[in-house]
Amino acid sequence: MRPIRVLTNLGVPDVEEAKGFYTGFLGLSTEEFSLGWVARFTSPDTGASVQLVTRDATAPEDSAMSVQTDDVDAAYAEAQQLGYEIVHPLTTEAWGVRFFVRAPDGTVVNIAGHAG
Repeated sequence: MRPIRVLTNLGVPDVEEAKGFYTGFLGLSTEEFSLGWVARFTSPDTGASVQLVTRDATAPEDSAMSVQTDDVDAAYAEAQQLGYEIVHPLTTEAWGVRFFVRAPDGTVVNIAGHAG
């Protein structure tokens, strides 16, 4: 798998409530992505970013991190071939395709390929 971007999924009780700290104080002022339950904020100067998540609205379990890849289908096949636990199957969302895989240490990782 070729990762393009790796993001921490930071669990927060309320994205809108948390937004002020991350955009104002930390300077992650560009909102790249927002669905209400998940939003990504990025520094326009450095590209540093964080993804805030209340609870995943379309998967049975929350993920600790998101990895964007250029070939999510190949990543899914590789995860299956290697015998990793698939927590959430390959699913088409409005913004792209993703699946969740459990790392051997128990961490749930969202593997995504974004549309466009």
